[in-house]
Amino acid sequence: MAVHHSLEVTDGGCDDDGSPPRTGTAWTCAAHIITAVIGSGVLSLAWSVAQLGWVAGPACMLCFAVVTYVSASLLADCYRSQDAEKGPRNRSYMDAVRAYLGKKHTWACGSLQYLSLYGCGVAYTITAATSMRAILKANCYHARGHDAPCAYDGSYYMLMFGGMQLLLSFIPGFHDMAWLSVVAAIMSFSYAFIGLGLGLANTISNGVIKGSITGVPMKTPVAKVWRVSQAIGDIAFAYPYSLILLEIQDTLKSPPAENKTMKKASIISIMVTTFFYLCCGCFGYAAFGSDAPGNLLTGFGFYEPYWLIDFANACIILHLLGGYQVYSQPIYQFADRYFAERYPGSGFVNDFHTVKLPLLPAYRVNLLRVCFRTLYVASTTAVALFFPYFNEVLALLGALNFWPLAIYFPVEMYFIQRKVPRWSTRWVVLQGFSAVCLLVSAFALVGSVQGVISQKIG
Repeated sequence: MAVHHSLEVTDGGCDDDGSPPRTGTAWTCAAHIITAVIGSGVLSLAWSVAQLGWVAGPACMLCFAVVTYVSASLLADCYRSQDAEKGPRNRSYMDAVRAYLGKKHTWACGSLQYLSLYGCGVAYTITAATSMRAILKANCYHARGHDAPCAYDGSYYMLMFGGMQLLLSFIPGFHDMAWLSVVAAIMSFSYAFIGLGLGLANTISNGVIKGSITGVPMKTPVAKVWRVSQAIGDIAFAYPYSLILLEIQDTLKSPPAENKTMKKASIISIMVTTFFYLCCGCFGYAAFGSDAPGNLLTGFGFYEPYWLIDFANACIILHLLGGYQVYSQPIYQFADRYFAERYPGSGFVNDFHTVKLPLLPAYRVNLLRVCFRTLYVASTTAVALFFPYFNEVLALLGALNFWPLAIYFPVEMYFIQRKVPRWSTRWVVLQGFSAVCLLVSAFALVGSVQGVISQKIG
């Protein structure tokens, strides 16, 4: 077993910041984004449209698509400080906040960002376990009838997913996981197409488009308000990817300038995801109306063909394996940098050990990474076991990070990067945009908290 005293090894030329040459393109970037965005959020959209109705539901998704592109464009311009093409790089969201807004904002931003990334790991663990159980349920219902008592405990499957993530967590960083993102993106297309097709087929077989203008009726106006706020939170969770945008942008080669490539990739990925979101949400609502399940492929609005339900849920699991890593890598990279800077002489932190196992290629292992990433995966699994509420957890996460991370910080950094004068037309428009998004986020957050508390107490 050999020991190497460095965090990284380079094999040739370097980029302008001394890093190994970046090789990412608009298409690999779009694959990373689609892997992150078309995740567990797409499965809740039929339920969300059902709460909002035929007018507000699709309109809300289109509004979030526009807001997400505006946010992504503003943030993409902040990748390089001073000059958009040759200025110093901001390799992470926190680096950008520190460079533009100073240290006072950095702790607040970092806390929210890493809490939200951590929450995505929890949500993906819940969703993967739900899909594993759905495969067993589909087979059980097919063999024993649709009224059979087919119940399975989700705890075991959360632990199984956590074990798989533990192995994948040893992928060093985004630069080494393009293949995983491509596989995960293919899986996301697969199950989104299946959900879309099943919803369309069910609508055709029903001979009628179910649903109403106002959505699911509730016993009281207050209950309806809570449901609408949770639905908005679910849609908010499904769209933004500002949390990881700069980390993904840091994989892009130049020329052309990274911000131009990122904007192109954002257009591609948002158009693709919005198409799938509208189709899955609307066809699911058309098929089931007020009975639309919280999770389109696991709530058992569909029973047959059972093998197709099994395949769709297997695609979800494979996609979530990659999606979990996309959201976890920024935390892993932050931990690597933080401890390396704080303990530069520590062998535990900085040394890599080459391990050779029979029949496998040699692999370089860092003890800090082994310990930190093991604890991280174990903790997300433990929280998922304690709060296994799919729709409510998604809504809470969406509402929590939507305004501060997807709107406020990108807008404020853009003002500084582009030197936008106060009370200019652009300044007023973007401040108004931020204020409206704040109100929407606060409304969704209150309803989401109420939903989680109600589920836990109930």
